[in-house]
Amino acid sequence: MKRFADTAEAIVSETGKLAKVALLGGYLRTLEDDDLAAAARFFSGNPFPERSELTLSVGGATIVSAARAAWGVTDAQISSGYRSSGDLGAALSPHLAPGVDLGLFRVTLTPASFMTILEQIADAAGKSASRRRQILIERALGACETENEAKFLIKILTGELRIGLREGLILEGIAQAFNAPVEDVRRAAMAAGDVGAVAVAAKHGWLDQIEIAYGAPIAFMLASPLQFGSDYREVLSTGKAWLVEDKYDGVRIQAHKVGEVVRLFSRRLNETSSAWPEVARAIHEIPGDVILDGEIVAVRGETILPFRQLQGRLQRKNPTPDVIAETQVAYVVFDCLARKRDFLLDQPLSVRRERLGKLHLDGNVLRTAPYTTLPPEAVAGDLHAHFESARARGNEGLLFKRADSAYVPGKRGRGWLKLKRELDTLDAVVVAVEWGHGRRAQVLSDYTFALRGEGGDLLVIGKAYSGLTDIEIAEMTQWFLAHRIPDSERAYDELGLSRYEIPVEPKIVVEIAFDVVHRSELHKSGYALRFPRIVRLRPDKLPDQIDPIARLEQIYAAASGG
Repeated sequence: MKRFADTAEAIVSETGKLAKVALLGGYLRTLEDDDLAAAARFFSGNPFPERSELTLSVGGATIVSAARAAWGVTDAQISSGYRSSGDLGAALSPHLAPGVDLGLFRVTLTPASFMTILEQIADAAGKSASRRRQILIERALGACETENEAKFLIKILTGELRIGLREGLILEGIAQAFNAPVEDVRRAAMAAGDVGAVAVAAKHGWLDQIEIAYGAPIAFMLASPLQFGSDYREVLSTGKAWLVEDKYDGVRIQAHKVGEVVRLFSRRLNETSSAWPEVARAIHEIPGDVILDGEIVAVRGETILPFRQLQGRLQRKNPTPDVIAETQVAYVVFDCLARKRDFLLDQPLSVRRERLGKLHLDGNVLRTAPYTTLPPEAVAGDLHAHFESARARGNEGLLFKRADSAYVPGKRGRGWLKLKRELDTLDAVVVAVEWGHGRRAQVLSDYTFALRGEGGDLLVIGKAYSGLTDIEIAEMTQWFLAHRIPDSERAYDELGLSRYEIPVEPKIVVEIAFDVVHRSELHKSGYALRFPRIVRLRPDKLPDQIDPIARLEQIYAAASGG
């Protein structure tokens, strides 16, 4: 693991994509199969294959307790280190004490041996599971020989590697390491759902032998926004046909059926099958294996209802029959990603839609999303009527999908475009910040913001991490670090913050856009925003000029017909 950690540190220090890929490929090329599979997974941020049901279930408190036992680190040292870095690995690793005798057989950690420890942690069960996990972590910490090794070991345990490696770069590193075509590596990764298995297959020239891993979620393809009121012809005039669909206001779901097993995955790739039992039952009736992409929406008969009508079903892992009857749903399917042994992501959308049509979904709980074809010569036409028709049907707007587009997981591009009309924006004040992820791991890029309550208190309504430029984020990071709130315990309590958030002086005003307002117990305000994003910083506004919570209540009431 020392070489893994040194490679990870070198990748962090590099800013160029090609340099990162070269470092990764050079390291992977030196590994035996077991170490190669484990290391590739570690770099991806998840030590287990996506299709695996193993989870570490390790909290920061367990890791801290293990560090106390293994290294003798004190609470004061931990608190000081975490306040300065916001990262548990960076906070604990300087206190490495390899000379401490734990009474355990000390071995040299490798990616494969650390993977074995992680599997044992995930397998721990029963009344003594917590103690068992801590002992295993102590064993791993006690085997660390360098501060760097300890830091990245803890980062793997917490799932916060943050070295600026996106999945695409990991796949490019594997391709470079073993002289494999990157497209073959990418396709195998989409099919297998296990970057470790793909790395080993690339090493031995087995990529063409990898089959579809039903049950392992595939990252969702995303649509790039079209600015409402812009000249759409400039973007849509590609000389290609477009499929035009309604943009549904629901919950994006990917459905896998293999044999008798159905699994439903959310936008965050978490399994949510038990939350939508009627959808799972309906998919179970489809003959043969299939992977579908679509949206779960609230319905009343044939009518699709606004997103707020789904509130009764959200956050319920096992809804009761009464809840299911009260809030009826349908799964509107708009893509077919695999059918039996055919992996369809590389096929044009027109072909995938044809395969979807052959499923003959029942039109009740399962519905095929209707679409119209916009030929190249019709792009110059007025799309206003299409948009208003979609809104009249209770949907957010329109999706434009190139008929020849492949399904590109996890990316926005010009293959899919979305057009919708946003709600009014809000001016809010930033009350807390968090360290970012990936290439933003060294900056404070996640902003928690609040509106003013009736009594003048600040009420949190959400968190956003998109909308600002890298330069703006870097500049604001320095400001926030200089304006932390000393009495953080009081701020945590008053604002209802998590321990990962850093309370800051409420002086920075931001303009926030969002899709939907809904009732929520997540924040003390009683409200939350769906898909909030930062429109811009508002240095022209003072904190006492932000919107009151009454403004948000008005928007909610108007959208609810109240």
